[in-house]
Amino acid sequence: MRSGFGFSWGFVPRLASLYAGLFILSGIQMPFLPVWLKGKGVDPGMIGVVVAVPMVVRAFATPFVARAVDRRDTVRGAIVLASCVGVLGLVLVGLADTALAILTTYMFASLASTPVLPLTEAYALKGLGALGRAYGPVRLWGSAAFIAGNFAAGFAADIFPARDLIWLIVAASVLIALASFALPPLPTSASAPERATSAGQGSLLSDPVFIALLAAASLIQASHAVFYGFSALQWRAAGLDGTAIAALWALGVIAEMVLFAVQGRLPPFVTPTGLLMAGALGAVLRWLVMALDPPTSLLPWVQLLHALSFGATHLGTLMLLVRITPANQGATAQAYLAIALSLTMAGAMALSGLLYEDFGSRAYAAMALAAVAGGACGFVAHRMRREPPR
Repeated sequence: MRSGFGFSWGFVPRLASLYAGLFILSGIQMPFLPVWLKGKGVDPGMIGVVVAVPMVVRAFATPFVARAVDRRDTVRGAIVLASCVGVLGLVLVGLADTALAILTTYMFASLASTPVLPLTEAYALKGLGALGRAYGPVRLWGSAAFIAGNFAAGFAADIFPARDLIWLIVAASVLIALASFALPPLPTSASAPERATSAGQGSLLSDPVFIALLAAASLIQASHAVFYGFSALQWRAAGLDGTAIAALWALGVIAEMVLFAVQGRLPPFVTPTGLLMAGALGAVLRWLVMALDPPTSLLPWVQLLHALSFGATHLGTLMLLVRITPANQGATAQAYLAIALSLTMAGAMALSGLLYEDFGSRAYAAMALAAVAGGACGFVAHRMRREPPR
């Protein structure tokens, strides 16, 4: 058995460094990959295809990788390998000249890199569970890094030509690879506490509790679609400048970070199911207020609800996954969650464009209904877990 001291020494800061690298990459890539593509002369139609690649690839690559990792119990090694191949893939993207070459190389990079976050979540939950440490205070460094990466990339975009922005993305991927090498191997005895009985050792997709939880998390998180896609347009139309809009977005992320920071000190009556239901309730309230096109003075208070609509939903979902998933299927469970979130969000984003075009801010009412449906699924999962075994 591996040394427990060797595992525990520096585990939390090393894991936090990996989360920081992952979300620095997101903070740069999400807003500025399309800018780079345009700078390379890629037409808008192909830009949409390229940006959608990770979402499509995730549905195929992630479960395959996760099942292999669970069979061999090699989550750290898989993170290291995927991170390094991801760097190579993004370098090839940067060197590509034609739209077809960019699409091909970005698909290769996505095949390698999309499993890294769900594998990191599985590694984190297993390691932190073995240490008796809370997940939130570590994960918050990812949220902080997203803000830092976003602002740093925005500053760089004003200095460097658009055709060079890909190298910022490559640099962030190098940080991820370096952080992955620093991760300590998990001890063979490491497993999260209170592993569940509902899923047993069979297929997760045949467990109704697991499916209900995926539906709950996916619907609540997908209820953010109108906000992610059109809040900036709505606020700009209301007279807010770019700085004010960025500050409102940052305020929501800061509220999420505060919840993550205090997770380990929450009172015992705040259960994982309670967090999930609070996330649904916060989302319903948030989107109903947004549907009324609130005055600017109310927007900061509405943004604070991001701590519930995203943060509490995320924490509750992961804590429940730990309890209902067998220890030898942790990576697979994270892979299925990532796919469910991605596909549901993709559908919601497509629908949100049609709704916003026809109804403007009232499209948020549909998002409130999605959050209600997610809360109902969470309640169903809770009730099924409480039923005695037959």
